[in-house]
Amino acid sequence: MVSAPEKPPELPPAAGGSRAGRGDQSDLRRSRLLSFLRAEAARQGFDLCRVAAPHAIPQAPARLAAFLAEARHGDMDWLSERSDWRGDPQKLWSEVRSIIVLGMNYGPQGDPLAALGDKTAGNISVYARHRDYHDVIKGKLKLLAGALLARAKELGESGDVKVFVDTAPVMEKPLAEAAGLGWQGKHTNLVSREFGSWLFLASIFTTLDLPPDAPEIDHCGSCRACLDACPTGALDAPYRIDARLCVSYLTIEARGQIPRALREKIGNRIYGCDDCLAACPWNKYAQDAREAKLRARADLLAPPLAELARLDEAGFREKFAGGPIKRIGAARFLRNVLVAIGNSGDATLAPLAEARLADDSPLVRGMAVWALSKLLARKEFRALASQKQPDECDAGVRAEWESVS
Repeated sequence: MVSAPEKPPELPPAAGGSRAGRGDQSDLRRSRLLSFLRAEAARQGFDLCRVAAPHAIPQAPARLAAFLAEARHGDMDWLSERSDWRGDPQKLWSEVRSIIVLGMNYGPQGDPLAALGDKTAGNISVYARHRDYHDVIKGKLKLLAGALLARAKELGESGDVKVFVDTAPVMEKPLAEAAGLGWQGKHTNLVSREFGSWLFLASIFTTLDLPPDAPEIDHCGSCRACLDACPTGALDAPYRIDARLCVSYLTIEARGQIPRALREKIGNRIYGCDDCLAACPWNKYAQDAREAKLRARADLLAPPLAELARLDEAGFREKFAGGPIKRIGAARFLRNVLVAIGNSGDATLAPLAEARLADDSPLVRGMAVWALSKLLARKEFRALASQKQPDECDAGVRAEWESVS
């Protein structure tokens, strides 16, 4: 068993903050601007605010290129698009002089994996149990950026800004490490000494010249808790992930059917996976989210699979309005729900799966077949196949019938 690390010492003052006493007026203005930035960031609800230089991630291009060359990104074609921009912030915006990296804590109030114990309920990743973080953070970023420019003008400085929340070719995790928010752990996600694994990241690119913070160092040591926790073996080595095996990828990003060999390993994870995050010992210092819009909705903590399987298109949109789940669409979501139903071992859910054999989407019909193959007796399943299979027009769904019958 991996023990939690000792509580970290207080971080040193931000780089550049002590230089004002030298009498350099430019440094004094930068120090005042930095102090204002951090105070305003806290007022807007950000929990961490640090600064990185645009050239602070020289290793990123090669690492990204290797990841893409091995096709570990699966269907995520957007990672390869403009990959040169991702590796070099100055290619994204040549005028950038400083990158402000911000973190907002979304720590859960209880055990993030509690729902895994109820096979008739779905487990939703912590980040998707509330409002879409893009919407929550983007507005705050714009307010912070506007206030920063106004304060800079008061101090006799002029500048420009661009704000990003996980929607542009920006490598937030390496930048966050370079800025000192945390380090990329062996699960490839950011780990913070103050907030553990639960941080949303955002950035403000600016032409203002701000003093950069010292980077954080790796504190994983010999721990391999996250690697051992991964249900599908997606973390095949420290600091390496194969997205094609990752439950989060399979239930959110993958556009087709989930590979047959991985379905049982997914269990009842119907949107995302937090196993590697939750396993990290640094979560001993994690805190509950203080932003009300990032606190979990009660109905998304352990939603009954029977309720979710009955959702039609309109019901799906209504239930998940304002949240990230809506973005994958009803068909992919029901695909995930039917995988969970197949893994539930609860034969009373079989009629709900059978009803989905008439769904318009082959994704849904195919997983309904698989779920029924797990819940029905062999003889009963074969009888159903003889009725339904001849009318099936999709090759993928026919293959699901044939793989069992």
